[in-house]
Amino acid sequence: MLDVARTVGQRMNKPKIVVTKSTVPVGTAERVRAEIAKHTTVPFQVCANPEFLKEGAAVEDFMKPDRVVVGVDSQEAAQVIGELYAPFVRTGNPIIFMDVPSAEMTKYAANAMLATRISFMNQIARLCEAVGADVTHVRKGIGTDRRIGSAFLFPGPGYGGSCFPKDVKALMRTAEANGVSLDVVQAVEVSNERQKRVLFEKLQRHFDGNLDGQTIAVWGLAFKAETDDVRESPALVLVEELLCAGAKVRVHDPAALETARRQLGDRVTYAAQAYDALQGAAALAIVTEWLEYRNPDFARIRQLLSRRLIVDGRNLYDPSRLARLGLTYDSIGRRLACASS
Repeated sequence: MLDVARTVGQRMNKPKIVVTKSTVPVGTAERVRAEIAKHTTVPFQVCANPEFLKEGAAVEDFMKPDRVVVGVDSQEAAQVIGELYAPFVRTGNPIIFMDVPSAEMTKYAANAMLATRISFMNQIARLCEAVGADVTHVRKGIGTDRRIGSAFLFPGPGYGGSCFPKDVKALMRTAEANGVSLDVVQAVEVSNERQKRVLFEKLQRHFDGNLDGQTIAVWGLAFKAETDDVRESPALVLVEELLCAGAKVRVHDPAALETARRQLGDRVTYAAQAYDALQGAAALAIVTEWLEYRNPDFARIRQLLSRRLIVDGRNLYDPSRLARLGLTYDSIGRRLACASS
């Protein structure tokens, strides 16, 4: 970013407003300002305008933002940025102006809060399994509290992607550099790394700790649906654990087979169709919540799996229904459903 700032300063020919959009550590805008100033005497201003776009829905988020956060140091810059964003906030969603460091911090705080909600529910899900509670009911019970809300309360195999893991780490580094302890955020990261092993641990228990030689099918490699991004994906953690345990792994993903291949190479079998991964497999592990996985042909799954076991990291199915269909179903934060026939 400072290389870009240097180029901007060198090419500055009239007054400009320079806007940082990337998620950057607090203080970056000031460093950008200082770098530009080294190379020009032309007046300029630097604003921070962090983006809050979700992978898989970025265009929609840009066109209809929940809010626009802008860090400015002058009324002139606020007016210009306000005019630029006016067409996108016609429905009344706010443009929030603040000082530059606060805008930079807002992005990190937002992602850390969402990561915290995810990890909190994952830990509650673990406790639900231990005491015989159902996390689905618990989630609904707390989500209807207006102080809490229902978003990001779905348990799963841990968060991944390019934002949450990176931003949580960056926030901790910023805190450490400033002598501030972020114990809660540190616990979130530790909890998430532990949660990424939850599906492997479930499979281990079903096979009495011995997965050597077993074939396991994995549905979903991307860290979330509607993207081919496998960065920090819980699915890759699962696959690596299975391979280390001596299992054979067959994988399917509607979009992420090629990106996953760059990391997994030829150590796994890639299935072009979801059911192709199941033939002769002892168990199916579901990691990514793709639409095509939500209502599969359970009779076909039962026929293809040798042990008729589904370990579901996304709680896609009704446990009692799968038990009636003759499948053993192990999900997150809910009681184990055993095949009734």
